[in-house]
Amino acid sequence: MEEDVGDPGIARAGAAVAARRRELDIKQRNLAKFKIINAGALIAFEKGRSWPRERTRAKLEEILQWPAGTIATIRYGGQVPGTASEPPADDGTASLIAGTVEVAMTTLDAAIQTLPADDDPEFSARATVILAELRKLEGVVARAAQHSRGTPDVVLALRTVRGRYDELMFRAAAAPGATLGQRLYAARRRATLSAAETANAAGLPVELVNAVEAGEPAADADSSALNDLIASLDG
Repeated sequence: MEEDVGDPGIARAGAAVAARRRELDIKQRNLAKFKIINAGALIAFEKGRSWPRERTRAKLEEILQWPAGTIATIRYGGQVPGTASEPPADDGTASLIAGTVEVAMTTLDAAIQTLPADDDPEFSARATVILAELRKLEGVVARAAQHSRGTPDVVLALRTVRGRYDELMFRAAAAPGATLGQRLYAARRRATLSAAETANAAGLPVELVNAVEAGEPAADADSSALNDLIASLDG
C-alpha cells in the first residue's frame, strides 16, 4: 500500500528515482515482477503523486544501488547521488527544505495532538512510531544543513524538529510504558550528557546507546548497566 502525501519534495525524489532507473535500464515490469513495487504505484511516485512506504523505499534503494535512506534524503532537499556535491545557497534548496519540513511537522504535530492520555496502554506504542518518524526527519535535515551554508532557514527547521523530538521523548519517558531508550534519553539530557559521554559512563559503545535510544533491544547485561546509570543520573 502507498501513502498519498501532498509534498513538493516527493516530485524531486520521484524524478531522481526515475532518472536512476533509466540510467540502470531497470524496467517497470521487472520491479513489479520481483514484487518491489507495482507499475501503478511506481508511476504515481515518479510523477510526485504518492510516497512509498519505508519498506518499499528500502527495496528500491537496494535495486538502484543507493545507500539506505537516500530517497528520503532527496525528498527533504538532500543531494542526489552522482550530482554536484553542494548546490548554490541561493538556488531555492533551503526554502524547499524548510517548506517540506513544515509540511512534515504539520502532519506529525497532528499525530501528537491525537495521542491518548499518557497513562493509556496505547500511548507508548503510538508515541514510539511518531518518535521514529521525527528521528528520520531529523537525520535528513541535519545532512542537508551541512550543505546549506549561509541559509539559516535550514538550521531553524532542524531546531524545530529536534525541539519536538525532545518534547515527545521527555513525555514518553515519564509515561508508565516508557522504553529503556526513552528513559535513557531523558536521563542523559537532564544531566546534559552527550550520547558518547553516556556510553563512557556506562562502559558501553556509543553505537549501543544510540541504538537503544532509537528503540533497538539490548542484551540483558547491557540493559542492566543502562538501568543502573539511569538510576544514578536521576538519583
